[in-house]
Amino acid sequence: MYHKEKSIQIKNSASALYNNLSVLRIAPRRLTYFTVVHANVVNMVSASWDGLNYSHRQLQSKEPNVATSTSLIMQAAFCVLPSRDLLVVTSQKGIQMYESDGSIMVYWHALDTPETPTAQAVFARGISAVWENYICVGVSSGSILVFDVPSKGSNITLSEVLEEHKESITDMASECSGSQECIADLVSADDGGNLCVWKSGEEFQLLNKISGFDMSCSSVKLWKGTVVAGYGTGQIRLYEAVTGILHAEVNAHARWIYSLDIAPFSGLLLSAAEDSLVRVWHLTMTPETNSVEVAHLHNECVTDTQICGAKFCDGDGYAFAVTGYDLSEIIRYTQS
Repeated sequence: MYHKEKSIQIKNSASALYNNLSVLRIAPRRLTYFTVVHANVVNMVSASWDGLNYSHRQLQSKEPNVATSTSLIMQAAFCVLPSRDLLVVTSQKGIQMYESDGSIMVYWHALDTPETPTAQAVFARGISAVWENYICVGVSSGSILVFDVPSKGSNITLSEVLEEHKESITDMASECSGSQECIADLVSADDGGNLCVWKSGEEFQLLNKISGFDMSCSSVKLWKGTVVAGYGTGQIRLYEAVTGILHAEVNAHARWIYSLDIAPFSGLLLSAAEDSLVRVWHLTMTPETNSVEVAHLHNECVTDTQICGAKFCDGDGYAFAVTGYDLSEIIRYTQS
């Protein structure tokens, strides 16, 4: 179903972080941007669709009054809003927001770090654009910071802090189907496997809380009102977002899941884990019976590699890309 394409080389290898790959497709310019985190650097590659041109950029983690920061970056993710695209980078010190090509930093938010070191690490992780003008970012305390983003310029403001999770945020996702009928439009996950389902607006509303099983939920997606969550057990669970009804549980991997992605137009689901496997599944919704079916379609094995990032490169799932711990390349697969 899929075959391997030529890999894209990156300047540094990928760190072993959840969801360590972000992809932004820029159709008018026939380009795709990729970002991969290595320690305190974001490796950024711009690749032309014909495969002839690649350009590289590296973004350093920043902190005030320090020339070169050593603070580790936890995640880099593209946030697509109707009026603009931003690249959001989270680290142990704060949150950086860039224009999508990485050329200009438009906003910096410092995290509250204690004067004296504590046993509790401080970092930001879990990034999602929500609705028309919000970007949500998770914090190690369990808080979720909601930023109001203007259609242009750098006048980004912290509009709300959501205090519901008690453990570190691992991942967040907004409703990706584009459907206006879905009530829920954001899901957040934490280290205890707990999921919170939100409705965005001038004040975010908590719609539902799905309790975890004391096993970290490392990656989460929201599609057509269904939460798709990947866990350290290697399982994927599908819940109805608003009611919390468990639709399906799949023993998808033998090791810790690091990344999930959904192609919103086709309902293809990508899962990647420490067991060297990337799997493609197909989700089918049956509204009449309020059921979701999961079918396994395809496997790729990246031998001897702890996979840490996997993303579809388009909304149909025609191609996907994979990163692995200590690999200095982005591996690509395309439908045959």
